[in-house]
Amino acid sequence: MPAPDHSNGAPCWIDLMTSDAEQAKLFYGTLFGWTYQTGDEEKYGGYITAWKDGKSVAGIMQQRPDQAGWPDMWSTYLRSEDAEATVQAAEEHGGQVYMQPMEVPEQGSMAMIGDPTGASIGVWQPAGMTGYELAAEPGAPAWHELHTKDYATAVTFYQDVFGWDTDVMSDTPEFRYTTLGAGPTAKAGIMDASAFLPAEVPSSWQVYFAVEDTDATIAQAVSLGATVIDGPDDTPFGRLATLSDPTGAVFKIVADTGQGAQAAPEA
Repeated sequence: MPAPDHSNGAPCWIDLMTSDAEQAKLFYGTLFGWTYQTGDEEKYGGYITAWKDGKSVAGIMQQRPDQAGWPDMWSTYLRSEDAEATVQAAEEHGGQVYMQPMEVPEQGSMAMIGDPTGASIGVWQPAGMTGYELAAEPGAPAWHELHTKDYATAVTFYQDVFGWDTDVMSDTPEFRYTTLGAGPTAKAGIMDASAFLPAEVPSSWQVYFAVEDTDATIAQAVSLGATVIDGPDDTPFGRLATLSDPTGAVFKIVADTGQGAQAAPEA
C-alpha cells in the first residue's frame, strides 16, 4: 500500500483526547490491533502514538486536570505549510483560535481552530512527522468528513483557509456533499447536516476507520464497552456504522472495499 498522500490542506493526522488513556489503549488496541509508543513526558507530555503493522496511524492524549469535564473526542488535523499563516487566515475568515501554533520538538507545529460553523479542526505543519503512515487498511483511518449545520459557509472557509480545490458530489435538498478533490482522488468531505443534527449537537469532524467486517467489529466493540449510535448500513462505499468508545468518543467504521479513503462513505 503506498504512503498516504498528505498534500497541503488534506487530512494528515488524527488523535483522541480522552479522560482515560489506559482504557482507550486497551479498547482500540484490542479492536484494531494497535500497538503503542509513549513519548517523553517532558518533551511530548506523554503523548501516545498508535501503530498498526509497524506504521503510525493515530495519537492518544490523556486529558490534563484542567480539562476535566471536556468531552472525549477524536480530532482530524489538516496539513499546512505555515501554521501561523493558516491560523491568521482562519481568524480573518470567521474562525476561532483554540490553540495558537505550538512547536512539537523535532516533529512539527500544531494548532487547533474552530471553523465558522462551530467544528474544531487541527492544523499540522510537518517537520520530522509528516502524518499517519497507513490509510484505508483495516485498523487505519479511512475517511474524514465534516458534518456541518452551515454548509455553504463551511465550504467557503476550507477553500479560503486551507486552499481546498473542491468538487460538488451532490447538490439536492436531500443530500448536499462537497469533497476535497474529485472521484477516486478525493481526500475528505463536507456534508450538509442541518436537516438531521439536533440543536444541541454542534457541527463536527467525523473520523472513519477501515475494518474487514463491520458487523464483527461492532460485536467486538460492544463487548469491550462501546455503544452503537447508528447502523450498520449498506452504502455504495461499504457497510458503515457509528459507535462511541467506552468513555464516549464517537468514531465511525467502514468495511474495507478499497474505496474508503477515496470517496464519501455517507453517500
